[in-house]
Amino acid sequence: MEFQTYLWIKWLHYAAFISWMAMLFYLPRLFVYHAEHIADKGFCDVVKIQESKLFHGIGWIAMILTISSGLFILLSAKPELIKQGYFHMKLLCAVLLVLYHFSLGYFLKQFKENRCQKSGKFFRFYNEIPTIIMFVILYAMVVKANLV
Repeated sequence: MEFQTYLWIKWLHYAAFISWMAMLFYLPRLFVYHAEHIADKGFCDVVKIQESKLFHGIGWIAMILTISSGLFILLSAKPELIKQGYFHMKLLCAVLLVLYHFSLGYFLKQFKENRCQKSGKFFRFYNEIPTIIMFVILYAMVVKANLV
Protein backbone atom coordinates (compact mmCIF):
# COMPACT_ATOMS: atom_id res chain seq x y z
CA MET A 1 0.00 0.00 0.00
CA GLU A 2 1.24 3.46 -0.85
CA PHE A 3 2.30 5.41 2.25
CA GLN A 4 0.01 8.36 1.41
CA THR A 5 -3.00 6.01 1.20
CA TYR A 6 -2.01 4.41 4.50
CA LEU A 7 -1.94 7.82 6.18
CA TRP A 8 -5.42 8.70 4.89
CA ILE A 9 -6.84 5.38 6.07
CA LYS A 10 -5.18 5.92 9.45
CA TRP A 11 -6.68 9.43 9.58
CA LEU A 12 -10.12 7.97 8.84
CA HIS A 13 -9.60 5.37 11.57
CA TYR A 14 -8.73 8.03 14.16
CA ALA A 15 -11.54 10.38 13.11
CA ALA A 16 -14.10 7.57 13.19
CA PHE A 17 -12.83 6.36 16.58
CA ILE A 18 -13.14 9.86 18.05
CA SER A 19 -16.69 10.16 16.68
CA TRP A 20 -17.63 6.74 18.01
CA MET A 21 -16.20 7.55 21.43
CA ALA A 22 -18.18 10.81 21.49
CA MET A 23 -21.36 8.79 21.05
CA LEU A 24 -20.27 6.21 23.64
CA PHE A 25 -19.60 9.05 26.11
CA TYR A 26 -22.69 11.15 25.45
CA LEU A 27 -25.50 8.62 24.97
CA PRO A 28 -25.31 7.29 28.55
CA ARG A 29 -25.34 10.90 29.75
CA LEU A 30 -28.62 11.38 27.86
CA PHE A 31 -29.83 8.20 29.56
CA VAL A 32 -29.02 9.83 32.93
CA TYR A 33 -31.26 12.79 32.10
CA HIS A 34 -33.93 10.52 30.65
CA ALA A 35 -34.00 8.31 33.75
CA GLU A 36 -34.05 11.28 36.11
CA HIS A 37 -36.89 13.03 34.26
CA ILE A 38 -38.95 9.97 33.35
CA ALA A 39 -42.15 11.59 34.62
CA ASP A 40 -41.79 14.56 32.23
CA LYS A 41 -43.27 13.23 28.98
CA GLY A 42 -42.38 16.30 26.92
CA PHE A 43 -38.76 16.15 28.03
CA CYS A 44 -38.58 12.41 27.39
CA ASP A 45 -40.04 12.80 23.90
CA VAL A 46 -37.27 15.25 22.98
CA VAL A 47 -34.53 13.13 24.60
CA LYS A 48 -35.76 10.01 22.76
CA ILE A 49 -35.20 11.81 19.46
CA GLN A 50 -31.71 12.91 20.51
CA GLU A 51 -30.82 9.43 21.73
CA SER A 52 -31.99 7.79 18.52
CA LYS A 53 -30.22 10.23 16.22
CA LEU A 54 -27.00 9.97 18.20
CA PHE A 55 -27.03 6.17 18.28
CA HIS A 56 -28.17 5.53 14.70
CA GLY A 57 -26.86 8.62 12.91
CA ILE A 58 -23.42 8.85 14.49
CA GLY A 59 -22.76 5.74 16.56
CA TRP A 60 -23.35 3.03 13.99
CA ILE A 61 -21.59 4.86 11.18
CA ALA A 62 -18.59 5.71 13.34
CA MET A 63 -18.33 2.17 14.72
CA ILE A 64 -18.46 0.61 11.25
CA LEU A 65 -15.86 3.05 9.90
CA THR A 66 -13.61 2.46 12.92
CA ILE A 67 -13.75 -1.30 12.56
CA SER A 68 -13.46 -1.40 8.77
CA SER A 69 -10.58 1.10 8.58
CA GLY A 70 -8.81 -0.72 11.43
CA LEU A 71 -9.18 -4.06 9.67
CA PHE A 72 -7.97 -2.51 6.42
CA ILE A 73 -4.86 -1.15 8.15
CA LEU A 74 -4.22 -4.47 9.86
CA LEU A 75 -4.70 -6.66 6.81
CA SER A 76 -3.21 -4.38 4.15
CA ALA A 77 -0.53 -2.32 5.80
CA LYS A 78 0.46 -3.73 9.17
CA PRO A 79 -0.16 -7.49 9.39
CA GLU A 80 2.83 -7.78 11.74
CA LEU A 81 0.77 -6.06 14.46
CA ILE A 82 -1.17 -9.26 15.08
CA LYS A 83 1.99 -10.72 16.67
CA GLN A 84 2.27 -7.94 19.25
CA GLY A 85 0.83 -8.40 22.76
CA TYR A 86 -0.17 -4.75 23.09
CA PHE A 87 -2.20 -5.09 19.91
CA HIS A 88 -4.10 -8.04 21.38
CA MET A 89 -4.97 -5.76 24.30
CA LYS A 90 -6.23 -3.14 21.85
CA LEU A 91 -8.34 -5.71 19.99
CA LEU A 92 -9.86 -6.97 23.24
CA CYS A 93 -10.77 -3.40 24.15
CA ALA A 94 -12.29 -2.86 20.70
CA VAL A 95 -14.47 -5.95 21.21
CA LEU A 96 -15.51 -4.61 24.63
CA LEU A 97 -16.47 -1.27 23.04
CA VAL A 98 -18.57 -3.08 20.43
CA LEU A 99 -20.35 -5.00 23.22
CA TYR A 100 -20.85 -1.73 25.11
CA HIS A 101 -22.26 -0.17 21.93
CA PHE A 102 -24.82 -2.99 21.65
CA SER A 103 -25.71 -2.62 25.33
CA LEU A 104 -26.50 1.04 24.66
CA GLY A 105 -28.81 -0.10 21.87
CA TYR A 106 -30.55 -2.38 24.36
CA PHE A 107 -31.12 0.50 26.80
CA LEU A 108 -32.18 2.77 23.93
CA LYS A 109 -34.89 0.28 23.00
CA GLN A 110 -36.02 0.03 26.62
CA PHE A 111 -36.32 3.82 26.90
CA LYS A 112 -38.13 3.99 23.56
CA GLU A 113 -40.68 1.48 24.86
CA ASN A 114 -40.88 3.21 28.28
CA ARG A 115 -39.59 0.06 30.00
CA CYS A 116 -36.18 1.10 31.34
CA GLN A 117 -35.97 0.67 35.10
CA LYS A 118 -32.35 1.75 35.51
CA SER A 119 -31.62 4.87 37.55
CA GLY A 120 -29.68 7.97 36.67
CA LYS A 121 -27.05 6.81 39.17
CA PHE A 122 -26.65 3.53 37.26
CA PHE A 123 -26.08 5.39 33.99
CA ARG A 124 -23.62 7.78 35.67
CA PHE A 125 -21.51 4.74 36.57
CA TYR A 126 -22.13 3.02 33.22
CA ASN A 127 -20.96 6.19 31.49
CA GLU A 128 -17.42 5.66 32.85
CA ILE A 129 -16.84 2.29 31.17
CA PRO A 130 -15.83 3.59 27.71
CA THR A 131 -13.45 6.09 29.32
CA ILE A 132 -11.55 3.32 31.08
CA ILE A 133 -11.44 1.23 27.90
CA MET A 134 -10.26 4.23 25.87
CA PHE A 135 -7.39 4.81 28.32
CA VAL A 136 -6.27 1.20 27.85
CA ILE A 137 -6.42 1.56 24.05
CA LEU A 138 -4.40 4.78 24.17
CA TYR A 139 -1.84 3.18 26.47
CA ALA A 140 -1.51 0.21 24.14
CA MET A 141 -1.16 2.28 21.00
CA VAL A 142 0.89 5.23 22.24
CA VAL A 143 3.07 3.88 25.04
CA LYS A 144 3.43 0.13 24.40
CA ALA A 145 3.54 0.39 20.59
CA ASN A 146 6.45 2.80 20.80
CA LEU A 147 8.40 0.65 23.26
CA VAL A 148 8.36 -2.39 20.96
